[in-house]
Amino acid sequence: QVQLVESGGGLAQAGGSLRLSCQASGSIFSANVMGWYRQAPGKERELVATITTFGGTIYATSARGRFTISRDNAKNTVYLQMNSLKPEDAAVYYCKLKAANNDYWGQGTQVTVSS
Repeated sequence: QVQLVESGGGLAQAGGSLRLSCQASGSIFSANVMGWYRQAPGKERELVATITTFGGTIYATSARGRFTISRDNAKNTVYLQMNSLKPEDAAVYYCKLKAANNDYWGQGTQVTVSS
């Protein structure tokens, strides 16, 4: 079983920054993809960014150029540095780990952006 614990959410002003962290524990397959998704009220959950064990990244158009995903494989931790935040970035951000055809999700962390 895999557990994911997110941290780092909170309140930021528009134009500000936040850094999210997600640490995985448990039986983690060495080759995996970790990522961040978000869900705003009344909207579907959407991809923000993903990163493979080997550092390959994918960004949503809305995140490209403002957000940076990174990971520390030794710590089984993925980060999301969010800069130039906009009110439309407000959402619950979820960490996801995909390995061996299984998806694991964290409990989510709230990000609020004031205009």
